[in-house]
This record gives sequence, structure tokens and C-alpha cells, in this order.
Amino acid sequence: MTNPEVAIFMLCLFIVLVLLGFPIAFTLLAMGVGFGYYAYYQGGIETFADLYNNNIFYLLNQNTYSVMENDTLVAIPLFLFMGYVVERANIVDRLFFSLQMAARNLPGSMAIAALITCAVFSTASGIVGAVVTLMGLLAFPAMAKANYDKEFASGVICAGGTLGILIPPSIMLIVYAAIAELSPLRLYAAAVFPGLILAGMYVLYVIVRVLIKPSIAPKPNREDIPPVGKIYLDLLVSFVPLTVLIMLVLGSILGGLATPAEAAAMGALGGLVLAILYRSLTWQKVKESVFLTAKATAMVCWLFVGSWTFASVFSYLGGHDLISDWVIGMNLEPWQFLVMAQIIIFLLGWPLEWSEILIIFVPIFLPMLDTFGVNPYFFAMLVALNLQTSFLTPPMAMSAYYLKGVLRNAIQLVQIFKGIIPYLGIVILCMVLMYQFPGIALWLPDFLFGKYVP
Repeated sequence: MTNPEVAIFMLCLFIVLVLLGFPIAFTLLAMGVGFGYYAYYQGGIETFADLYNNNIFYLLNQNTYSVMENDTLVAIPLFLFMGYVVERANIVDRLFFSLQMAARNLPGSMAIAALITCAVFSTASGIVGAVVTLMGLLAFPAMAKANYDKEFASGVICAGGTLGILIPPSIMLIVYAAIAELSPLRLYAAAVFPGLILAGMYVLYVIVRVLIKPSIAPKPNREDIPPVGKIYLDLLVSFVPLTVLIMLVLGSILGGLATPAEAAAMGALGGLVLAILYRSLTWQKVKESVFLTAKATAMVCWLFVGSWTFASVFSYLGGHDLISDWVIGMNLEPWQFLVMAQIIIFLLGWPLEWSEILIIFVPIFLPMLDTFGVNPYFFAMLVALNLQTSFLTPPMAMSAYYLKGVLRNAIQLVQIFKGIIPYLGIVILCMVLMYQFPGIALWLPDFLFGKYVP
């Protein structure tokens, strides 16, 4: 039943319900089934049993089965488990304080250490909430004790904590691969340089900002600095093992030696080994890691089931065709299409998180890429960079709320918002840079796997 007006109403109602605080996954599922029942209604209900004679229930069953048998999604719980084990092994605290001392001669050394720690831990977990929360408990009190400006310190933690959805091995990229039916290996390769460049731009911003205004990040006191030998020994013990684990996982994927699921399994095992070596593995911590992994995985799977059902009904009602025809009818140049798509995704980042944007709205643009001659992996990297802003854009900047949740009265939410605003500009600058030099995203996958052919 083609009814584009109902499809647009369905989309608007979803946004309203999400803003009211309804659970996203089950809102998608309920709206998919409700509007789907209308879309697939055949009429002729004479008995109670006829109520169930509707194709929406078959569609829901098929979508659930598709999620369960999707090999790409197997990597999600394994990467999550690796991140939770590493988090509970107390490796991150050692890493932060070691990096802080190693970078002691740089302007804003503690902020730089926090950014690098966020980047490393983000790649091991891919969970923005976990990274921001842990670094908020670990790094913010240390920076506050060192008389760092609170706005500056909060911005560093919020921005650094979001890097995990971009830098491989990223759970977001696995989700994107499943949605767009792209190779997760190529996506990982495409994300390496954009992720490193964005992290580098964050570090450069910190250094320049502190050079301009040193009072926001005082240098550490001499009496607080341990002997040089101890600094580098601690760094060797904390930084090298975790970095080697991440490089082995990522290298095995990019080298074609393992699928993302296989590499994630190695990463999960490696995380357990590291926890044992650091003598921090307990049965209680293993149980907590398993529970949190199951909880987060269930959320992702239900998001997929709900979003695929929602998107199928939206498309069946003619919503995708309506938007596609409208965009194509504007006779845009490829660059104009890219700018418009990224502006829409950026604006959606104000009220929504990356998962809703990725699963519901990105598929609207995917069928148009061939029409405008846009490389899907290049578009994916633009989206991945843009999705950083969904965590950093007030008033729904989730990283700010994660940080506020653990710091409570130690900082005001407005101060956190002020601290993260400069990083929004840096993300947009990085997107412009990648648009001007597409090789930032496309050179490595083309080098490793050959030039992409549609």
C-alpha cells in the first residue's frame, strides 16, 4: 500500500516519541508493527484468528532471523567483551598516568595524556559511554587537582571519548557495514587515517590553546614527577601490551588473516590474558563483563530488528521513494548532495544518537549514491566523522550527560557544553579536509584490497 503521507507522519512521530524519552529499539519495533499492520492490511477480518493474518508479523519474524544469522554482527559482543575486560583490568588508569608523566614537557600534558588514553581505550571498547564515564572518574579529578580549567578538561574528555566510534576496530563501522552491505574490512581500512588525523587535530588544538592561554593547564610540579626510569618503565608496562593487542586485532583484519568476528574473538581472549598478567582478573569482574556485554549486545540486536522492520514499512509505504525523488529532482551536483546529506545528519545529531541516525536515516541516502556517482566508502567516512557530532552537539550531547552523570556537582552542564563546542568545529574542519583530499579515506583500502569497483 503506497501512502507516502503516512510514511512521513510515521517518521515524524518516531522523532517526537524519542524526544519524549521512549526506548528507541522498542519504539521502532512498536511503530513498525503498528504502521505495518495498516500498510499490509488485507481486509476481510471475520474471526479473531484473522487478526494475525497480516504480513507484518512474517516480516518481523524474518528480520529477527536475519539479525540472528548475520555473521558480521557476531563481532559486536566479542569486541564489547574485550573492552569491558580491559576496563576492569585497571590497565586504563596505569596508561593515563604513565602517558601524563611521559608528556610532562608538552603544554597541557595531562589533557594530551587523556586524549591519547581515550583514543587507545576507545579502540579497545568502541563504547562511548564507558570511555567518557571511566575517564571522567579517572582523568577529570586529576586535572581538577592540577588546577586545569574545568571547561577545558571536560571538553577534552567528551571529545576524546567519542573517537571509538570512528577509530577501528569500531562497533559503529560493523553496524554500518551490515546496514549498507559493505565490506567491514574496507570500512576499517578507510577509517584508519581519518581517525588518526582527527585525534591528531584534537591534540594539536590542546597544545595551541594552552600555548595561547597557559593558565588553563598548569605544568606539573617537579615534586610530583617520578624518576625518568620509572616513567618509561610504567609506560612500557601499561601502553605497549594494550597497543600490541589492538594492533594485532586490527592488523589481522586489514591483512586479511581473520574476519572481524575472528579478530574480535582473539581480542577478547587477549583482554583476558592481559587481565591475568596484571593480576586483576576476578570471577566477579568476569561476571560483570559478561553481563554488560549481553546487555549491550541485546540492545544492538533489538535496534536492528526494530529499525529494519521500521525501515521496511517506511519504504513499503513509499517514504524512501518520496525523499529520493525529491532529492534527485533538485538536480544537485554531487558535492551539493554530499553537503546537503551531511547537514541533515549533523542537524539530526542534535536530538538523536548515532544509532538512530545510522539505522534509520542513513539508508535513505544510500540508494542515491550511484545516481550522484559517490563512492560508498567515502560517504561512509563522511558519515562516521559527522556522527562524532551527535555526541558533542547540545542540547542532546550524550557525552556531556555521561560526564555530568559521574561528576555530579563538580561541574555544571553548561560548562561542559562550552568545553565541547571547539571540538565540533574541529570535526567539521576534518570533514572538509577529507572532502578536499578523498585519498585520506580511500588510499589505504585501495592499496590493501584493490581499487573499489561498484
